[in-house]
Amino acid sequence: MELEMKYSIPDKETADAIWEDGFISSLSDLSSAEKVVMKAVYFDTEDRVLAAHDAALRVRSEGGISFATLKWNGNSEDGLHEREELNVPVSGETSFIKLDADMFSESEEGREIMRLTEGKELRNLLETRFLRKRIKLDFEGNIIELAIDTGKIITDAGDAPIMELELELFAGDRDSIRRLGDRMCERYGLSPLDSSKFARGLALLSA
Repeated sequence: MELEMKYSIPDKETADAIWEDGFISSLSDLSSAEKVVMKAVYFDTEDRVLAAHDAALRVRSEGGISFATLKWNGNSEDGLHEREELNVPVSGETSFIKLDADMFSESEEGREIMRLTEGKELRNLLETRFLRKRIKLDFEGNIIELAIDTGKIITDAGDAPIMELELELFAGDRDSIRRLGDRMCERYGLSPLDSSKFARGLALLSA
């Protein structure tokens, strides 16, 4: 289960201010701070059978390491996102072009979801490319990763900017990410973001 808060950041200046905030530094393990260039490709069938069943399939490269991720049973409200998630390592640039539908076969849930695509070609629907700045925080005894993403969503119907803050709970009280998020909203005028990058890309394609 993945649990995170998402917020829309109004501009790059605000994004930089958050990253350099002394309050964040006081909570952080500075050795965990890193900047990673990310590229993700989202796949579905031509009739979008996965999206119709509230599932998303992507391949993402993080600093040269690539994973295929299957997400399902998503729920979002007031910026809080919850969903089931499976990750498997993949290799090479070919994974951004063609995927093996059996890659999640070791999971019963993964097999059931991917069975929806049997006999259908998995196609590249959209891409995201962004820079992620991330750091681990100890907030009230809870381990939370703070990430700032800046980049764009790329589709055949046009592009959209990415400028967002994510707070992902690694360990501890599930309400802690909301409490930290509330503080960040008050400090920087952020807005809760209920739509994922994938959902915003689908909206572009459907416009």
